[in-house]
Amino acid sequence: MTHSKPRILQRISVISLLLLLVLAVTMVMGLSMGSTGSNIKETLFSLFGLKKADPMLETIIWRIRLPRVCLATLVGAALSLGGLVFQALLRNPLAEPYILGISSGSGIGAILGILIGLAPFPGVSIAAFAGSMATLALLLFMTSGRAMIRKNMLLLSGVMVNAFCAAFIMFLISITQDDRLHNILFWLMGDLSMADLPQVWLLTAVVLPCAVLIFCLSNTMNLFLMGRELAQTMGVNIKVTTSILLIATSVMVSATVAACGPIGFVGLVIPHLLRLGIGPDHRILVPACFLGGSAYVVLCDILARTLPEQGEMPAGVITAMIGAPLFIILLKKSAT
Repeated sequence: MTHSKPRILQRISVISLLLLLVLAVTMVMGLSMGSTGSNIKETLFSLFGLKKADPMLETIIWRIRLPRVCLATLVGAALSLGGLVFQALLRNPLAEPYILGISSGSGIGAILGILIGLAPFPGVSIAAFAGSMATLALLLFMTSGRAMIRKNMLLLSGVMVNAFCAAFIMFLISITQDDRLHNILFWLMGDLSMADLPQVWLLTAVVLPCAVLIFCLSNTMNLFLMGRELAQTMGVNIKVTTSILLIATSVMVSATVAACGPIGFVGLVIPHLLRLGIGPDHRILVPACFLGGSAYVVLCDILARTLPEQGEMPAGVITAMIGAPLFIILLKKSAT
């Protein structure tokens, strides 16, 4: 935070280029690998139009794998940025996008959409987004006034809303008896298999403006780390800035949950890992989390598609299996 501006720009450029290269490699892998086999050479030829590929492979790459890889990229970016923002707002390294109950509210909306027979897109997605926005409105109402400034009030309100929503989700599952139960459980595990290009374009229109807004407020998040009283003396309107960051992050995360269900541990692990590697400056962490989170979810989705001998598993299962032990290791290392 004391670095000169040219040095900061240099660090942002170098780290972003390195992570962009990692993201590009994982995306090519994601387009090349799947249940029908893998061929990176033919995939590259198809992408750049260098050689006419097999028509079946062309269809698989452009109609199935490309939307899925793009969706995984956006989901990873949104969840990783969401974790970074919540950790800055709450000054708690254990905070992540789902801690305030946004994903649970989205889950209620999605389950209700499935139960009344809405189409997966846009019906269930719209219902899930409406559920998350209703949860956010309730949270803002509970923490209105001076309470918004107190991080513990925001955190405790989120935990209680999350607990209530989780209980209501269990109630809805318990009264579901037909084949819709499988759809509900699969959605709750975080599934990227239903991706299509309209969904990707819609999510892009939500995630990119929110990410730009968060980057513009990245230096303000640095001031939050030094204490809210000090930030206020330096001219930061705590209530307004907190509200903007909370709403922008919640909208972004809600859109991703509406698109593919809750995918856990991304917002917990990636910001923590990058913070250990490149330091606490949010001007660098915001683009790093955007690119690093994208690459991580694409990689997890590749594992979800290729590990099972038959079929595939939800990407959220892989992120949890990798994220939980990895976070324990990182937490133990940072504590020593």
